[in-house]
Amino acid sequence: MIAQSPIAGDSRILREAAALTGAGHSVHVVGRDVPEGFTMEGGATVESVSRSAGLRGGSGPAVGHGQRGVKVLVQRFGRWLLLPEHRLRTERQWRTAAAARLAELEPFEVVHAHDFNTLELAASFASQWSATLVYDTHELWFDRALPGRPTPLWRVRGRKYELGLARQAAVVFTVSDGIAQRLRERGLPDVRVIRNTFPRPTVAPELPSSPTGLLYAGRVGAGRDLPAVVEAARQLAPFPTLLMGSVDPNYRLDLGPVQKVPETSIDGVDRVLQESGISLVTLTNTCENHRLALPNKLFHAVRAGVPVVAADLPELRAVITKYKLGTLYEPGNAASLTTAVRSLIADYASYVAGVRAAADELNWEHDSELLVSAYATLTKPPANASN
Repeated sequence: MIAQSPIAGDSRILREAAALTGAGHSVHVVGRDVPEGFTMEGGATVESVSRSAGLRGGSGPAVGHGQRGVKVLVQRFGRWLLLPEHRLRTERQWRTAAAARLAELEPFEVVHAHDFNTLELAASFASQWSATLVYDTHELWFDRALPGRPTPLWRVRGRKYELGLARQAAVVFTVSDGIAQRLRERGLPDVRVIRNTFPRPTVAPELPSSPTGLLYAGRVGAGRDLPAVVEAARQLAPFPTLLMGSVDPNYRLDLGPVQKVPETSIDGVDRVLQESGISLVTLTNTCENHRLALPNKLFHAVRAGVPVVAADLPELRAVITKYKLGTLYEPGNAASLTTAVRSLIADYASYVAGVRAAADELNWEHDSELLVSAYATLTKPPANASN
């Protein structure tokens, strides 16, 4: 497996590697920012290739009142202008360093690329090793909302290049039915959905009879509709709104009445979710990737047994209404978010029942079977196969 994401915090990669080792495969992961002494569940091995920290400004990650002034505005404009090139250069430098590591390895039978920024490298080594290529795209890559100036030509060229490489893969995995359908429409024949679900808990969730607060547990940055969360928190006060998650560099937000709580383990997040009683699954309606996304936090809430208030986007709406997991709000509309919270509280018991029923299907035990079954059908291509 090859991934540019920080492996220790990428639950999809960790769960997939554990599922495959549990099925008898030997798995080695080349990733990024692996902490000293980190080990992977199930016996997969892992090594780390470092990556540039990126263009940073000010004093680093912070949530609070943003800085102002002409100098700050000039710095922000410079970042906006240069960020696309810097992002591509950083990813390219990582691939160069990772290629040197891969060249030292004995050939593998399968090369599993996590996201487009590893696909070219993975395809190259799959060809060198006469191995099977697997493409696992966690997002609709060229339809994401990205910081920095617009890059429409890069997106058009990128989609075409992605398809050319992805057609070399024996199978393509992705995270939602909506993204899978879009990739099929673009010409990829075998696209399968492995959702970002969580293992079922060993102990049945215990929730309060009525919710005591809201919890947003996830990345704190642009595109997460957090300004709407802050404004809704003002309207809902004194009903508490909590925020837990790592803060993107240079992201600034006045939290107002929102309470920032320390990050913790997955089990720890479960406890805070259950104590609060409502999970926030918020996204902006600013890109096709968001409209077709099924965020990890949706399935984390199912694992914890907690109903959700979620952005009314097509893929989220389809799953939430099918299983009655919670209520929906219009992205960017704090009044709509406030109403959705109050509606969930008014019918709380029925939404809790919906989440508990959905847990029989929306779990990693189910999705990991799809992954393992797909791997069981992979065969090593002949040595003279051309890519």
